[in-house]
Amino acid sequence: MMMEDSEIVDLYLNRDERAIKESSDKYGKQLRSISWKVIPDESTVEECVNDTWMKSWESIPPHEPRTWLFAFLAKITRALSVDAVRRSTTKKRNAVTVPYMDELKDCVGEISMEDQLVDKMILKKTLNDFLAGLDKKKRDMFVRRYWFMDSIKDIADFYDSSENKVKVEMFRLRAKLKEQLQAAGIPV
Repeated sequence: MMMEDSEIVDLYLNRDERAIKESSDKYGKQLRSISWKVIPDESTVEECVNDTWMKSWESIPPHEPRTWLFAFLAKITRALSVDAVRRSTTKKRNAVTVPYMDELKDCVGEISMEDQLVDKMILKKTLNDFLAGLDKKKRDMFVRRYWFMDSIKDIADFYDSSENKVKVEMFRLRAKLKEQLQAAGIPV
């Protein structure tokens, strides 16, 4: 039987190495899936997931993600995977894009380095407000698509819906996000 997240966090807080095994048993497969969607290379995925355990060991404490352990671990894995893509593209001197992010370019646009410094906090607040304004299902669908990079088919299967309905919903959500970004004065 799998341990509860709060019990796993207690293991981390008590510096008990079983925390890593329990985390891996409970969430390892899902974290590998997240990493694979960012950089589909088996050895890099394993490296990212293994580094997730080290980062979680270093981050708990001070953090105590008792009710959001998976999200905590997923964020670490995703960041490590994106860093791996950056390292890979720097070495190869070519651009690699995550296909799911291309869908968001129309509403988010390209942001220069100068704009990033000025707009980063406004962008973060606007995205948080956008997500907070959605009902749970739409928010979950958006996060599954653009954070966890789930396919349209996977989302449709999860919600027992057609792929076309999910595509239409994603289109509407992107349009709504674009409106909110424009209203906040963020160039799109």
